[in-house]
This record gives sequence, C-alpha cells and structure tokens, in this order.
Amino acid sequence: MNSRKVVYLFYTTFLIGTVAGFIFGLILDWQTHLDDITSFAFGGLFMLAVTAAIWAVIAQMGFFAYLTIHRFGLGIFKSYQLWNKVQIVIIAFALFDLMFFRHYFFAAEDVSLTGYIIMPLLLLAYGLLIAWVKSKETDRSAFVSTVFFMVVVTTIEWIPALRENDYGFLLTAIVSLLAANTWQILVLHRLHDQPNGKQPGVKKKERPVIN
Repeated sequence: MNSRKVVYLFYTTFLIGTVAGFIFGLILDWQTHLDDITSFAFGGLFMLAVTAAIWAVIAQMGFFAYLTIHRFGLGIFKSYQLWNKVQIVIIAFALFDLMFFRHYFFAAEDVSLTGYIIMPLLLLAYGLLIAWVKSKETDRSAFVSTVFFMVVVTTIEWIPALRENDYGFLLTAIVSLLAANTWQILVLHRLHDQPNGKQPGVKKKERPVIN
C-alpha cells in the first residue's frame, strides 16, 4: 500500500458513505426536505450531508483501528485459528450487548426483549453476507475476521447514535457506516494487490489482507 492507494481508499470511502447516508436520510424524511427545497431553505440538506460525512469518517477511523487490532491479535494468539475463536466470542458478546443494553436503557417496563433482537440479527445477517463475498474473492480464512469487522467494529462506531435512540438518526447512521465499511473491506484486498499507480480493476481470486 502506497500513499496513492491510501488516498484513493480514503476519498472513495468518504464519498460512498456520505452519499449513501445522504440519500437514505433524504428518502427517510422526504416531505420535510422537499418543503425545504421549494422554500429555498437548504440548511437541513446541508446538515444531512455533514452528518453522513461524519459517519463516513468514523467508519474509516474504525477500519484502520481494526487493521491494527487484527495484527495485534495475531501476534498475541500466534495463530489464525485461535484468534478466530476469540473473535467469534467477541461477536457473540457484541450482539448480546446490542440487544440487552438497548432494551435495558430504552424499553418501557412492559416491553419484552423480543423486539430488540431484530436489529442485532439483521446486522449479523448482513455481516455474514459480506463475509461470504469476501471469502469467495479471497480465502475462507477471511470469513470470521470480516464478520467481526462488520458486526463488532460497526457496532462500536454506531454507539453515538445508539445512545440517542432516535430511529431516524439510528438508520441514517447505520446506512452510512455499512456502506463505508462494506466498500473498505471488499476493496482492500484488490487495492493491496494492484501494481502501484493503478486502481482496483476486474475481480479475481487473491490472497486476503484481512483473514
């Protein structure tokens, strides 16, 4: 990875995360934004774009932090197999915490835990899908690490929105984060193996950078 590739990864991730969050936020509250446009009041649209951009930057920070943690994990546990087992345990704890603590802090007394299971399960399902794609393009050893990144790291990045418990804010944030994180995890191995000066091209079987 040279500086040109890092810059490419940064600005493409920034654009993808920002555009995805902006479009979703626009659709989510379409009538309000339409009224703003017709009255030439663009403050709401500007704030929507800024918010989506912030989530995209947070996603990039989380990604590079995980690359460091991944290498530390491999150094500490000495093997991919053991490190993968540790990651699976952390994934389970993260999903349980996402369900339990949201119910504990925000649910009314007569609301059951069942409704709070949906969000973690959807996040897990999406993480498994992206991990399947990653492992198909690289190697099966990348599967667990990709699920860990898509579930655990995304959840950590999502914490500011989770604390607010506003569904509009939650959904706009997670769309930006997932779009940015999906792009980063799926483009990294292609970008890493490209000759210097070139951008990712046609998909091909490659060894994983994250596995």
